Amino acid sequence: MKFAFLEKPVWFPISIFDPEIEILRIMPQRPSTKEEYLKQINIVVEYINNHLDENIDLRMLAEMSNFSPFHFQRIMKAFLGEPIGAFIVRLRVETAAQLIRHTDLPIQEIAYRVGYETPSSLSKVFKQFYNISPSDYRNNKDFTIMKPIQLNANLNISKKKVVTFKPKTAIYIQRIGGYQTLDYGEVWKTLWEYVKENKLFTLMGMEHICIYHNDPKVTSEDKLHTDICLTVSKKAKPKGEIGVKMVKEGKYLMFRYQGSYEHLGSVYDTIYEKHIPEGGYQLRNASCFEKYLNNPMNTAPEKLKTEIYIPIE
Repeated sequence: MKFAFLEKPVWFPISIFDPEIEILRIMPQRPSTKEEYLKQINIVVEYINNHLDENIDLRMLAEMSNFSPFHFQRIMKAFLGEPIGAFIVRLRVETAAQLIRHTDLPIQEIAYRVGYETPSSLSKVFKQFYNISPSDYRNNKDFTIMKPIQLNANLNISKKKVVTFKPKTAIYIQRIGGYQTLDYGEVWKTLWEYVKENKLFTLMGMEHICIYHNDPKVTSEDKLHTDICLTVSKKAKPKGEIGVKMVKEGKYLMFRYQGSYEHLGSVYDTIYEKHIPEGGYQLRNASCFEKYLNNPMNTAPEKLKTEIYIPIE
């Protein structure tokens, strides 16, 4: 389960040529090298996000990336800010924490869903991360890993309904950092320039969407991953940091929220702590996303409309 508790609006650049890792010294560079790296890294990260419940072989990831096994680990560490193996383990444990707190799935089933063969294997690494066992975390509702729950009964949350989201192609740029600190406007400006350059504009079907792969309740801000997307109906090709992906088909619980982006953290807390338990919904192991229905540049904060899609079984 991948949740996001958005606290909206500046991206900090992460260079894949980190001098500490000496990527520049390892390989001869040319102008397109960085763009090629970013394109391949997007493929690897997308695969990991979608296959946490499987055995993820690093050699297979290296082949997928087209980097040599020697260079692969160094390049991925430079981009992710942590070794690739640590990145996978962290995602698994954080996903487990979300499933433990927000579902009634048995701990054993959760362990299998995040790629562990036994509950004891999950328990061992879970304690290392959070200093509490999975079962104690489930039973202790007052235990806080990162941030406390913030409920707000006065939020304008409406139009709760179950929808089947049809798959859509999107161009996207991934950013790492606190959800409130990212420069979404600058990213969408870059995506729209790409649309113009490649004649991808259509009158219908273009939507501003963000996919959030982490929950800031259990993930530190410097490791939050966001895909800032613009859906397109014409065929698009990856270019540099701009990737192409499918916003996947699936069953979602959709909420309409009207109000300032700064309150979205409380919106998510209210949804997960109140609406989902009261409705008896079973959460699905996928990323939630948001769709923005008006332009914050010319809309008063209290008039902003956001659709929130929570994956359910």
